[in-house]
Amino acid sequence: MNPVSAALITKSLDGLSMRLDVTAANIANANSRTYRPSLVTFEQSLRVAATRGIDAINVVRPRVEAMPAARFGDEPRIDLDLDTAAATAGRYSALIEMLGREMEIARTAIRGGQQ
Repeated sequence: MNPVSAALITKSLDGLSMRLDVTAANIANANSRTYRPSLVTFEQSLRVAATRGIDAINVVRPRVEAMPAARFGDEPRIDLDLDTAAATAGRYSALIEMLGREMEIARTAIRGGQQ
């Protein structure tokens, strides 16, 4: 795996992990009147950094931001948080699987093609 791809995957996993944590907090605190739900952003920053190389990728940090006010009332939208959690878990799983395949290729190369 080339170094840029490895750095992108690592940063993506960091951002997705933080998003899962924040989404879990949103769900856990949905009934708290004073709690303000949050979201995690990092994809756009990572996309821009990818064009600039590894050093730019390494300085990208996921950001936790307050969610914008709801357009139709203040009631919590657990359904949206659950959707976010499912989508995030799917992306995280796909990246882990990709890393596993890359490691298997490296192991095979190190062993000279023998299992």
